[in-house]
Amino acid sequence: MKEGIRLSFQPDYQHIVDAAYNHRPRRIPLYEHIICTEIMEEILGISFGDLFNGDRADRREFFRYYVEFFKQMGYDTVSFECCVGPIMPGSGALGGHQPGVIRDREDFLAYPWEDIPRLFFEGYGEDFELLREAMPLGMKAVGGPGNGIFECVQDVVGFTQLCYIKADDPDLYDDLFAAVGDMLVSIWQRFLQAYGDIYAVCRFGDDLGFRSATLISPQDIKAKVISQYARIVSMVHYFRKPFLLHSCGNIFEIMDELIAVAKIDAKHSNEDAIATFDVWLDRYGDQIGNFGGIDTDVLCQLGENDIKEYVNKVYSYASRDNGVALGSGNSIPDYVPASGYLAMVEAVRELRGDG
Repeated sequence: MKEGIRLSFQPDYQHIVDAAYNHRPRRIPLYEHIICTEIMEEILGISFGDLFNGDRADRREFFRYYVEFFKQMGYDTVSFECCVGPIMPGSGALGGHQPGVIRDREDFLAYPWEDIPRLFFEGYGEDFELLREAMPLGMKAVGGPGNGIFECVQDVVGFTQLCYIKADDPDLYDDLFAAVGDMLVSIWQRFLQAYGDIYAVCRFGDDLGFRSATLISPQDIKAKVISQYARIVSMVHYFRKPFLLHSCGNIFEIMDELIAVAKIDAKHSNEDAIATFDVWLDRYGDQIGNFGGIDTDVLCQLGENDIKEYVNKVYSYASRDNGVALGSGNSIPDYVPASGYLAMVEAVRELRGDG
């Protein structure tokens, strides 16, 4: 186990709920969208990732280690989602770079949209149950059914083919977003009824932009995507949960609609090459919670002392705002050095006065 882990930490998920609602928490919470298991294993000095592929007893043990990592590192919540995309029949166009299975109206009509909610809970229901069993006192989760509207459409169509459909069959283009919206609403409704009690904040990730602009036109995102977000976020609010959107890219052109129409409570993901965290706070800090702040490239490229100086700078201005949770601006994949990740976590914990 790495030096610096504090075993006496007492989590309180209300801190991240407050941050998501843009209220001032009693301490600034740590937050990560994803931490890869390999990094957890290196820090804990325990190999447990393969347990996830075992029987129920093995998987129960996996979740025990997984949840304990977040607690030992000073998180008030456990980040955990189960992605919709991988269980959609024929998916893989988004992450696997394979041809989409929906190319035209005939493919769309033949696609088993109504089966996907059943497949989701058959595939992931046990995960949520085991997460509940492993959750310690004072902690809840952040996440839920992963992947948003745009990513699910891309996963069965492909980005290039989606552009062709927009030009060749505008009605099908509209229907794709509506069908995915209906599918995700069905999944989220059942999820919130069955597992909402173990989640402090609900979220999905839907990358809508790249470094200089949105991936499709802002007008299309507003009409086709944000309108579907609003249905899901409204349901999350009905269950008295805040909603956090993770979206990478330069999405400033649609932020007003995400706040006013979709009614997101908080936003995560920032990259210094697009805008530093203070820009997000200046623009939206009086309207929504802002999560992240520490550019993932910083964790990869700088030494531990420089990372701590960077964190100190972000903390100094972020702590003046209400709804802030600090962590990487994206995630902790396997190429982030464990030492860089630990330097960030330790810096935040020292600044907020963890014992």
